[in-house]
Amino acid sequence: MGVRLKSGDKNSPLRYKARLVVKGFNQNKGIDFDEIFSPIVKMSSITVVLGLPASMDLEIEQLDVKTAFLHGDLEEEIYMLQLEGFQVKGMEKLMCRLRKSFCGLKQAQCQWYKKFKSSMVYHGFHKTQVDHCVFVKNYSESDFLILLLYVDNMLIVGSKTKRIVSLKNALSKSLAIKDLGLAKQILDMKIFRDRKDKKLWLSQEKYIEKVLQKFNMDKVKPMSSPLASHMNLSCSECPTSKEDK
Repeated sequence: MGVRLKSGDKNSPLRYKARLVVKGFNQNKGIDFDEIFSPIVKMSSITVVLGLPASMDLEIEQLDVKTAFLHGDLEEEIYMLQLEGFQVKGMEKLMCRLRKSFCGLKQAQCQWYKKFKSSMVYHGFHKTQVDHCVFVKNYSESDFLILLLYVDNMLIVGSKTKRIVSLKNALSKSLAIKDLGLAKQILDMKIFRDRKDKKLWLSQEKYIEKVLQKFNMDKVKPMSSPLASHMNLSCSECPTSKEDK
């Protein structure tokens, strides 16, 4: 059983989150698991797709799947010991057979992706060849939906709000989803949007702060230039040809 302190946004307080983690390091290939690879959305796909709402004035909303790995169906017969402190009295020697994938299993993320992909295909979406975590559904040339999947987080981009609402309702019938409304962040990057001027920014301020704290650099004196004070640059050092630039 793993417990960690989970932080939310400014409006939600810190909270403890408990998670049952299976000892996947005891699994044997060919017996307890076979295929384990699972794709995640590429950073280039995120930036390209987020550029569409900025230029085409599209809607961007976000979803989160609760206990995503539990939706995956196991293809192997796997058993685990009863959780310490939660054994059934008089049946301590018995083991639990897993019907669903759990965190810690080597194939957990792979099985979750297979489940989600089949659900998206059922709802008329197709995955792109360049990125298997980008799902698209075309209704017409100007009416479409694009969904980006990063493990259990989703970004939905579309031209019509009713299409997005319809997709949310369809997914909620087979998955336990949490509607996060308008997209505010992805991969710890804050999303800022100026819809009037058709602009959108991704901010990694939170990530930079974590890195500075990790290396004890959060209290250092800031500088206007990252170069040392003794460095002197001249115009002759600037690139002149197109290749240099």
